[in-house]
Amino acid sequence: MSRGQAADIARGAGDDVDVATTRFLLYGLLPGWFVPGLADWAMHRRTRIEDTSGTKESLIHALMMAEVGAPIALTLCCRINPLVLSVQLGAAAVHEATALWDVRTAVDSDREVKPVEQHIHSFLESLPVGALASLMCLHADQVRSLLRGGRGDPDAWRLLPRRRPLSPRYLAGIGLAIGLCVVAPYGEELWRCRRAARRRARAGEADPTPRKESRKESEDSCVSRFSWRPRALSRSS
Repeated sequence: MSRGQAADIARGAGDDVDVATTRFLLYGLLPGWFVPGLADWAMHRRTRIEDTSGTKESLIHALMMAEVGAPIALTLCCRINPLVLSVQLGAAAVHEATALWDVRTAVDSDREVKPVEQHIHSFLESLPVGALASLMCLHADQVRSLLRGGRGDPDAWRLLPRRRPLSPRYLAGIGLAIGLCVVAPYGEELWRCRRAARRRARAGEADPTPRKESRKESEDSCVSRFSWRPRALSRSS
């Protein structure tokens, strides 16, 4: 394909590509995000998070939801500019760091993180990156403004309403889906962890996750248990 042909296609399809990408983000990627989120909650329930990592990991999950929810709310209600892009980029970076903390917490608590759950995590980590990349392609001018520090744009660092607001029906549907697929299941998870913690406290268990015995301590215990030691002679003999 020649360079001129590529330019003609880009000029003719530019508006169509923008519309298709926007539709994909609004009606494909964002609603589809709820599926791996529910699957991850089901894996936490299956591996009995309330009896292993407990409230700590559940609160980390709530933090991750907030890290994703804040930039989504800004994107749905506000105009894309360097300020919103900065929030999105910062939230994506913090979300990745929190995801590492989440898995480390689960592993240290002896909660089994199965390969299926790890695969679900890959979707939950890649979807924000894909959404952000699509938005940056749609708003390349704002990306350039961000790289220039917003110079020459008086609205670069202000929150502004969208020029074409999304329909109230769409926003209500997304809000309902977030309530049913995010707030309700993960709220149930946190409630379940808190209930289990109170039950352990009543039973006298101060630490919800038993201390793991190190390999050296285990070996020393086995040696002391099965090795023969000569009995000390009494002074009277």
